[in-house]
Amino acid sequence: MSYKIIGDSAMDLTQHMLEDKEHFGIVPIILQLGDKHYLDDENFDQKSFLKLISECHECPRTACPSPEEYCKAYECKADDVYVVCITEKLSGSYNAACIGKTVYEEKHGEDGKNIAIFNSLSGTAGMTSIGLFIEDLCKNGLPFDEIVRLTEKYIEKLQTFFVLGNLEFLRKNGRLSGTAALFATALNIKPILFAHEGEIKKFDTARGQNKALKKMCEAAVKRAIEANNGLKALKRAVIVHCNCLDRAQLVESELRALADFEEIVIADTRGVATLYAADGGVIVGI
Repeated sequence: MSYKIIGDSAMDLTQHMLEDKEHFGIVPIILQLGDKHYLDDENFDQKSFLKLISECHECPRTACPSPEEYCKAYECKADDVYVVCITEKLSGSYNAACIGKTVYEEKHGEDGKNIAIFNSLSGTAGMTSIGLFIEDLCKNGLPFDEIVRLTEKYIEKLQTFFVLGNLEFLRKNGRLSGTAALFATALNIKPILFAHEGEIKKFDTARGQNKALKKMCEAAVKRAIEANNGLKALKRAVIVHCNCLDRAQLVESELRALADFEEIVIADTRGVATLYAADGGVIVGI
């Protein structure tokens, strides 16, 4: 059966995913800077957008795709469609995807297409990890229902950790439940955040960026090994960075020292993650 993996644009695509347009697609989230709106689509330019953010005096915001945009995405040639959405606790994207499925089915009837929609309980690198996991299962020829079952179990075990460039936009947009404004940035205290049941929570803090990145790697790997029944042999880690490849490569080295990864992939942030992770942010999904 042919397949396609669709994410909203909170999923940051690897180079492989970008090139494989037959099997991967994106439904763009809208980026709002003041009174101007930008589609987080294939035309997104990270460096230009970072400049626009720095020049914007209002708090940037995002708006989820419409159900109609999702319905249009489902009208592809694939028999099986797998949709990965940013956690529904931070966006209406998952709900829009579900409504879009209903609209598609009302429009096309029983055309034989299978559509599965996943609430990632995560974002950015976590969503990328889910997309690549689904691809592995599809390539192995598993049936649709089994892929859905295994993906739901994978999401439950997924670890997504963040060390962001700054917390300003997350805080202003009310995305930091339980963390408050308690970080002494003047003292170079860096927060380590993680996705917990679909919300962004504080895990710990460290003084200095490199110490924070190391502590993030240790925490993510420790939890991933626990979820893997104590085995240090792990399939994949995804590292997503915002304009800081050197930090991403440092994180890769730290991860390889902590566990036996079959693969570690690095990707750039798209618009949503660029906005919220900020210049210099790094996210890990295992």
